[in-house]
Amino acid sequence: MTHIATHETSKADGSPTSRRRLLLTLPAIGFTGLAAVFAWGIGRDPNQLPSALIGKEVLRFALPPVEGRTLGLATKDLHGEVSLVNVFASWCVACRAEHPLFMRLARDKSVPIHGLNYKDRPQDAAKWLNTLGDPYTRTGADRDGRVAIDWGVYGVPETFVVGTDGRIAHKHIGPVTEQALRETILPLVERLRQQAKGGTS
Repeated sequence: MTHIATHETSKADGSPTSRRRLLLTLPAIGFTGLAAVFAWGIGRDPNQLPSALIGKEVLRFALPPVEGRTLGLATKDLHGEVSLVNVFASWCVACRAEHPLFMRLARDKSVPIHGLNYKDRPQDAAKWLNTLGDPYTRTGADRDGRVAIDWGVYGVPETFVVGTDGRIAHKHIGPVTEQALRETILPLVERLRQQAKGGTS
């Protein structure tokens, strides 16, 4: 009697009907998983994705200047004052959208902006800056993209806020907007400056 019951259970588990039921259930499970991921992502700002480097010191690097410039960019240049580091390229369409904002910041001397030129041909980077204007205090040529990888860059443009201690305080993915400047980046710059002076955060 026991033998018969065991045999029937095994038969049921491997029967065509059971396999068909499993095949019908798998898409529903997959859809449920995707729906959960989608629901988690709703309302999250893709420009405010967390970075593992927030709060950490910039890794050691030293880049030569972009063609036609005299000042390159290195780790030591990111200590002593709050600054922005903007990852850009001449072939980056979205970089053109944010560029006027950086030109305005440079004119107003609101905050030093350093450029990290990503995987660009020297002549193209020089032409781009000569044509659109150069808002950068220093501009490093990251020809092979290795420094950008160390910074955790996903693509261009990306902009980082770096504190006086050389630690990354904020990462903005995509073109910087007027709203991002007004509501997030410039207030953070001011808070970091106050903290450096020993003021309240």
